[in-house]
Amino acid sequence: MSLAIATYVPEGIVMASDSRESVTIAGKKPDGSDFRVETINSDAVMKTFLLEKQQVGISTFGASQLAGIPIASHIKKFIEEEIREKDDAKEVAEKIVNYFKGDFPDTDVGFHVAGYRKEDKVSVPYVYSCHIGRGEVARRNLKPDGTVAYGATWSGQHDVLSVLLKATAVAGPDNQPKPVPIYPIIWDAMHLQDAIDFSRFAIQTTIGAMRFQARPKSVGGPIDVLVITPDETKWIAKKEPTVVE
Repeated sequence: MSLAIATYVPEGIVMASDSRESVTIAGKKPDGSDFRVETINSDAVMKTFLLEKQQVGISTFGASQLAGIPIASHIKKFIEEEIREKDDAKEVAEKIVNYFKGDFPDTDVGFHVAGYRKEDKVSVPYVYSCHIGRGEVARRNLKPDGTVAYGATWSGQHDVLSVLLKATAVAGPDNQPKPVPIYPIIWDAMHLQDAIDFSRFAIQTTIGAMRFQARPKSVGGPIDVLVITPDETKWIAKKEPTVVE
């Protein structure tokens, strides 16, 4: 499992993801009984990718390997085979679902795809949430009236963040549910730096909460952060291969 988040505010789009890969090992004990163990396979998995010429970002969540090959390798192959220089976020989102749907139609793999496209000389942000098994390509930053919306979408191991931001009741003195105030986040007024901080906060908080919960630690490792604006794309944080002495 993973946690990927895309935060979209007027100044730009922030894409962030963790680096952990968990695997489940099944087998038999010496007495013949079955066992299943979920363990950490890696804390160095790349889950966010930048298409530099297209200025489009891709984050992946869900299954981390397909046919025994890391999802990152499949994504790089997809970019080489399918992406053209003039593709924008909308075209990349549609292409990535069709590409993976061909060989892995029912797989539990999803993507965030984000970038800008020119419309009447204006750079318009596009943020998509895609899922292979459901054949989903859904634009997230759009209001019902068709205008651009600002906010955040998170996918993968999302329960910690969802509970934190969307809780509506606590136990009162009589142990009965008591409504609590809902304090909104004013996404339309959020600055780009705050969007970066929020994206990191979302993943760091999930990692911290899981540390104390009796559950598999499925989110962890370094946090990669990519920023996309109409003018540029740049990495705020990106892990690099290193030599360990």
